[in-house]
Amino acid sequence: MGNMTLTPIGKVVNDQYEFYIALDKSYRPALEGLEGFGHIQVIWWFDGSDDESSRAKLTEQKPYTHGPAVLGTFATRSPERPNPIALSCAQVTYIDKENAVIGLAYIDADHNSPVLDIKPYIPSLDRVEYPIVPHWCEHWPNSYEESGDFDWESEFNF
Repeated sequence: MGNMTLTPIGKVVNDQYEFYIALDKSYRPALEGLEGFGHIQVIWWFDGSDDESSRAKLTEQKPYTHGPAVLGTFATRSPERPNPIALSCAQVTYIDKENAVIGLAYIDADHNSPVLDIKPYIPSLDRVEYPIVPHWCEHWPNSYEESGDFDWESEFNF
């Protein structure tokens, strides 16, 4: 395996009042047919964790309140990982093709985070009807819709 080159297609705008993806206008044609999808999968770069120390971190010390004392990076949603790639499911509120903007109800990305790719959320491919999770997070909401009212602050130690 050699080096790979990733080119951001846009950035996340998160000013706490509005959330959207501002695509580079050259990607406008890629929005064709996206209308009608209520949710998208956004693949973005944790650019705030793109350093040697963060990329070398392979375990987290008690990242979740009810979790075990140590979890491997691949068992967490930590930004500190070998490749700081993030995946977020987001509800689409509007699509402005002319300006290459996708409005979102919310996304857990920082302002100006680089967006690498967007895929439509398709239940037959992306939804697991009976997911299996560790005991320590069984009490978490079962859906994106239920997550908004959940007290996430009490679940994380970071």
